[in-house]
Amino acid sequence: MKRSCGLALLLLAGLVSAIAAPTADAEGALRSAVDEVLAVTLKSKGGRSMADQLQPILVRHVCFESMTRRAVGPGWKQFTPQQQAEATKLFTKLIIRSYSEKFTPGQQPEIKYLKATSPAEGKVEIPTSTLYKGSRYTITYRLENRGKWLITDILAEGVSFVANYRAQFDELVKKGGAVAVLDSLKQSVSRT
Repeated sequence: MKRSCGLALLLLAGLVSAIAAPTADAEGALRSAVDEVLAVTLKSKGGRSMADQLQPILVRHVCFESMTRRAVGPGWKQFTPQQQAEATKLFTKLIIRSYSEKFTPGQQPEIKYLKATSPAEGKVEIPTSTLYKGSRYTITYRLENRGKWLITDILAEGVSFVANYRAQFDELVKKGGAVAVLDSLKQSVSRT
């Protein structure tokens, strides 16, 4: 009896350890990405310069292809490979510019990383509590292991970044397919 209890405890400890390892690895990847971004925002003068400086960092840590595909949703199948590549390029540029505009040069947020969860194998969600300019925000990062941990979605105050764009893109796909989505992305990029 003692042996089977001991064996069960060892198996449970192994299971907990197997679950904790991916979340710890994902959190390490997220912390690294956030630290790199914050180092740039601390020194940057803002504007396009900040977006240009953040681009190589974000491209290394965010899976923009996955974000774009999910944001477009089922309509993605209507896109040719060339249209998919163009949509990903435009969406990446739009996201990086929009993201960089959220920062005020020299001001650093205070970020607390909360308990990560793993809703499925190879997927981790890491909630944070962020204090920035006197306001507190709940931001959850969704990461997937694609050979390395990459950010695939961000939820701000419970609202999915990908789902927000998907609502917009669904209408465009219904009205004009891939061409309408690409035209909209081109217009948005030219404004930012």
